[in-house]
Amino acid sequence: MADLFSLESTADVSSSTTSGSPRTGTDLVTGVLRRKYSFGDRVSELAIAQDPFFRIVSKLSKKPTDDPEFKFTERRPSFHKRYAYVVNHGTSAPASSAGGNATVTHGDVDAGDVYYFTMATDYKSTGNIQNVYGQSSGEISVADANTQPGFFIDDQIIKIPYMTGVTAASWDDSSASTASSADDYLVVKIMSGGVDTATVSNCVNLKCKVVNKGGASADFELASYSAYNNAIDGLDISGKSISAYLEPKRCYVVGTAHSQGSGYPETWKDQPFSTGYGRTQIWKTAMAMDNTTRATVLKYEPNEWARVWREKLIEHKWDIEQSCLFGSQYDSGDEWYTQGAIDFVSSYGNVFSLTHASKTQDDFLDDLSNYLDPRYNNANASLFFCDTATYNWLHKLSGYFSNNLEVSPNFRADMALSAKKKVFGVDISVISTPYGDMNVARNIHLDGHAIKLLAVNMRYCAYRPLVGNGLNRDTAIYVGVQTLENSGVDRRVDLIQTEAGMEWQMPEAHAYWS
Repeated sequence: MADLFSLESTADVSSSTTSGSPRTGTDLVTGVLRRKYSFGDRVSELAIAQDPFFRIVSKLSKKPTDDPEFKFTERRPSFHKRYAYVVNHGTSAPASSAGGNATVTHGDVDAGDVYYFTMATDYKSTGNIQNVYGQSSGEISVADANTQPGFFIDDQIIKIPYMTGVTAASWDDSSASTASSADDYLVVKIMSGGVDTATVSNCVNLKCKVVNKGGASADFELASYSAYNNAIDGLDISGKSISAYLEPKRCYVVGTAHSQGSGYPETWKDQPFSTGYGRTQIWKTAMAMDNTTRATVLKYEPNEWARVWREKLIEHKWDIEQSCLFGSQYDSGDEWYTQGAIDFVSSYGNVFSLTHASKTQDDFLDDLSNYLDPRYNNANASLFFCDTATYNWLHKLSGYFSNNLEVSPNFRADMALSAKKKVFGVDISVISTPYGDMNVARNIHLDGHAIKLLAVNMRYCAYRPLVGNGLNRDTAIYVGVQTLENSGVDRRVDLIQTEAGMEWQMPEAHAYWS
């Protein structure tokens, strides 16, 4: 059947119409006019440069759903989250989370001594849900509800960092708060029966044997404390740099040590799963024209109906792109709305700032180190969409070295434009960074918006058309929903319709710069 819907190439959609072409529409009989055509995979071929996000997500991450309110499960591994902060300590078991003094007396700790630590952490144990950089929504403070560490067992070895000279009022103000490393650390081992989960709410008391007190020769302050003479519990630490701010204060499990001839150890159980849901949305675009206009031959493009067809298909895809970026999940009775990338990131994901005039390469690399932490994210799976100004800024930033300096084998630029490629027809600039390649696509829908750069991990999002019970609600064209033959009205109306939604998982894997 030689018509608009038997396309063989993109050119069949995008080229101009001439008499006798597949889209004249004048030779279609009534039965053909009333057909429904599946167009889901073809609509993405239109105007690729105008709608890069929809193009890629619909090609790379299409996952049909048979429920307009679709559920999904997130899984976060826990092996790297076996850390906590000291909120109290002493030569006897603390009875509450409130600590009295960050200082550890030099004479109190020596190899073989018994010492007690009260530990708390900053993520919810069920689902291993963590704080996200710059995100105020869903903040998790140290020792919040449901954060009790559940991974401590007998015979574990714990590394407890300390910093000397911490006397400021708080973490935020002290020089130690921004230090990239601790001065030294204690090594302790949890003794048999040394894990108490009942005494202190949302915390764990540990009875430990000191293995090594490090190189301290005088009293020192535990790095976990918010300040000298002030405990950390209840402190909000969301939005803090993981590498520069949090890691120097975290006390990690660094293995186990068992006696010769000992039996099997205890174990611990985690719950790495959390759930979420999304909703589908119905998009409709109608094409209507009276038959007099359809029959009139015009200059430049003689077939006005064909021209409108081409424009309406692009308009429909444009609307989906806009919703996938800017939509908000909402329902109003029988009207449902899907969630766009920016609304999702704004509510749950990483949030950074970007001012072109003042943002330096060093500043941007700091942002990338937080966003592309390999424990939570993967550079190779992330795609960066940006407005035109930021697209130019990134190319200027990454192109400085290659354009202005002779780079020798002994010198490597931290950021460099390394390649250009096409992904499903979308132009991608590849910028090499110490944290992996940034795959960058210009997206004109972000022009003039407060969001300058949007980073989406394509492993954790999906385009979900509604498909079930023999019905495919992905983009379809309903031809002749109104014709002279079926209504007595001297015009023709066709309809483009899509029912689909966006699925967003793992907020720590997505980010934007504004």
